Amino acid sequence: MIRLALAALLIAGPALADDMSVFVRNKRSDGVAVELFSRDRDTVWPGDNKVFLIRPGARKSVPISCNPGENICWGAWVNGDDQVSAGVGPDNDQPCDSCCFICVEHSTETIDLAE
Repeated sequence: MIRLALAALLIAGPALADDMSVFVRNKRSDGVAVELFSRDRDTVWPGDNKVFLIRPGARKSVPISCNPGENICWGAWVNGDDQVSAGVGPDNDQPCDSCCFICVEHSTETIDLAE
């Protein structure tokens, strides 16, 4: 029975997704909403029309499951006013050279949101 289970695991092959964390530090006096966008596929975190909400001055670590080497960009905006935004913004349509990172298993990417 154990051999059969081990054989099934070997046949299944390696997992396609890596787990990593994104650590967001909101240094603003406003609460912010954050989304993460894949540049390599049609994926958004947290997805399902939801956002990560971070209170003023708070820190939050969010786990994501991504593909190894996947290019991920972040967008943030003042909660309730998406005209005040950072990164690629709420619609993933603003140019940004410093708001993307690569998916690396068991790593943490830090995002600092300043005034």
